[in-house]
Amino acid sequence: MWSWLKKIISNEEELVSDKKRKPKRARTRRGRYKGDKKSTKNYNEAWVGGKAPKRKSKKRKLNKKRKSRRRKK
Repeated sequence: MWSWLKKIISNEEELVSDKKRKPKRARTRRGRYKGDKKSTKNYNEAWVGGKAPKRKSKKRKLNKKRKSRRRKK
C-alpha cells in the first residue's frame, strides 16, 4: 500500500513516532503559553508530553590572532 494512502486511511499521529515529532509548547484555553510549575520536578507543564527539548549547543568560532594596531605617537 502506498504511503500517501496510509496517511489518508489511518490516523497520522500513529505513523509518526515520538522521536520524529517536533516538540510543542503547551497552551492555555486562551491560546497563551503555559509556564512550568517549579513544584513538580519530574514533569514540565510548559511542553506537551512533559519533557522540554534539549538545547542545541552553539558552535564556537576559533579566535584568530589579530595584529594589534597601535597609534604612532
